[in-house]
Amino acid sequence: MVDKSFKAERLSRTATIILNGAVEKVFPLFGAIEEKKWADGWNPSILFPKSEQIEEGMVFTTQGHDHGESNYAWIVSRCKVENHLIEYIVSTANRYWVIDIECAASSKDHTNATVRYTYTGLTELGNEINRHAIKKMFERDLKDWEEAMNHYLETGKVLKHP
Repeated sequence: MVDKSFKAERLSRTATIILNGAVEKVFPLFGAIEEKKWADGWNPSILFPKSEQIEEGMVFTTQGHDHGESNYAWIVSRCKVENHLIEYIVSTANRYWVIDIECAASSKDHTNATVRYTYTGLTELGNEINRHAIKKMFERDLKDWEEAMNHYLETGKVLKHP
């Protein structure tokens, strides 16, 4: 039964980070498998396809980390490698969110990556979790991503969380 008094909230934030590498080198790092190279603790379980090649329709899960959510289900909803664009839809029982990432060369050796998160609550708890999640995610306007990715691009190693 649907609660007719429930009102879904939609929250969206965007940030652009500057990465020290050519767009052809940087863009693949936003793929499900390649992200392991720079994101401490990132460990997706690929469900489809069995290859690790990023493509539209790829499905994987990751461990949840907010308010008792045990797993996140991810779908690559758009992937335009030639345009350096990827979009993920992530869901739980209480909410879903869309992550849009678009990379553009700002020079031969630098890339601007614009990242937008759009959260939608499916329940009142989902609305509450989303308010917390967007605040936490954009606390530093994704400068933590920028630092981790640039560290990887410079050293080839993951920047470990303190």
